[in-house]
Amino acid sequence: MTTATEEGTDEARRAVATAKAAALIEALPWLDRFHGETVVIKYGGHAMTEADLRAGFAQDLVFLRYAGLRPVVVHGGGPQVTEHLNRLGIESTFTAGLRVTTAEMIDVVRMVLGGKVNKDIVGLINRHGPFALGMSGEDANLFTAQRKVAFVDGEAVDVGLVGDIVVTDPGAVRALIANGRIPVVSSLARGADGEVYNVNADTAAAALAVALGAAKLVVLTDVEGLYRDWPASTEVISQLGARDLERLLPTLSAGMIPKMEACLAAVRGGVPQAHVLDGRLKHAILLEIFTDSGIGTMVVPDRPDMAPSSAAGGEGPDD
Repeated sequence: MTTATEEGTDEARRAVATAKAAALIEALPWLDRFHGETVVIKYGGHAMTEADLRAGFAQDLVFLRYAGLRPVVVHGGGPQVTEHLNRLGIESTFTAGLRVTTAEMIDVVRMVLGGKVNKDIVGLINRHGPFALGMSGEDANLFTAQRKVAFVDGEAVDVGLVGDIVVTDPGAVRALIANGRIPVVSSLARGADGEVYNVNADTAAAALAVALGAAKLVVLTDVEGLYRDWPASTEVISQLGARDLERLLPTLSAGMIPKMEACLAAVRGGVPQAHVLDGRLKHAILLEIFTDSGIGTMVVPDRPDMAPSSAAGGEGPDD
């Protein structure tokens, strides 16, 4: 004889199973749309430092790979670099929001990004199978950079071995993708003069997305997206065009500017969509790509019939 408790348990199980099935069906058109497409993901923020989020990020990448997408990861590692410099007794100085990078520091940056951060990410992904392979932006001349010119109060200042990417050669990354791998790229670049430059990971991810003809650029950060009127409101702008974003850039806080500049560069370089997502939300990448509602802020190219929006506005807190 079946008891009321057992019947209730069965109903609860069916409800859970039905919800799971509904989630899979919701994902179906997005699986069809993005199958075989390249998605470049800039990895950073809390998603890179909290163990549970790091494990979830690796699961997301492997899911994308099994679903037929071609994920590519670009990362920096500023907090890890600072921590190691402090251990060595090397003081970090920031000018115009940039770490002044000396020849002594660039060796530490290369060691931390390539020998620690990159290997940690690769190791997390490869717990699920032999998918990830790490490389530096120096390798195979993936990124070529020139020395960055920074300004403070209108005056040029020397920030050392900090670079702006001028050429991207994605051949090695394409080869890894064709071999079924997940490339994991650290944000370093070679100069034509043989120097090694520290480059912004947001900028590097955008440059690589354009060079690969990616379907999406995803930038993980520590805010929900671009706020409509921060700090008066926490409402997130779900979508805006390139012109609206360009108009907003001067009003944004320092932490959001490089991320939104990366999104703008990507869509103006031919990437159909660029997203800023809250990496503190576990499985944020899957929620964006495979659900109807999506999350975060999406930047799209301007259509000829797209008028500038008066609704977009506001800055966000520093990431």
